[in-house]
Amino acid sequence: MIAIIDYGAGNLFSVQNALAYLNITCCTTNDPAVLEICDGMILPGVGAFPEAMRRLHASGLVPVIQAEAQKKPLLGICLGMQMLFERGYEFEETQGLGLIPGEVRLIKGGGLKIPHMGWNDLTILHPCTLTEHTKNGDYVYFVHSYCAQTPDENISCYTVYGERIPALVHRGFIYGAQFHPEKSGEVGLAMLKNFARLCQ
Repeated sequence: MIAIIDYGAGNLFSVQNALAYLNITCCTTNDPAVLEICDGMILPGVGAFPEAMRRLHASGLVPVIQAEAQKKPLLGICLGMQMLFERGYEFEETQGLGLIPGEVRLIKGGGLKIPHMGWNDLTILHPCTLTEHTKNGDYVYFVHSYCAQTPDENISCYTVYGERIPALVHRGFIYGAQFHPEKSGEVGLAMLKNFARLCQ
């Protein structure tokens, strides 16, 4: 079973619907005991980094997520992916979960419109389990104004939007998608299938 973490700042239903479509057993929870017994975790997120981290701390789930992510697969999606890093700079400096080295800053964009919204192609830098069946040039759906800055060793795929933007990151059991796999057609659904397979 995959636990979708509910801390009051995530787009739970689209993720839940995508997993249901794929016949992947999941539940939505804010119960630490469930996170301890589940086979994998998904951390969604919408909104601003500081408020999402405040909500996550208020839920009491931060130490559980940090501990369980060392033992079982965790997938952060969009803002949930950004929260995996050490700190973010949206409005104010905010400590993240510290599961992947790096920080999250405003997209420079090179004059392009911010937020970065729409379909962009992927380039695979370091293949991982989630990128099986993914090819260079496959398109996925983004909605974000901030992006991760992390060493290349943690970047599985990137896209280019005025600058190189980490699109899929990976370190140990921990994965993060800046795009929305649940809204990215067959490419995104394949990644969710691959993540579920990791959780078996």
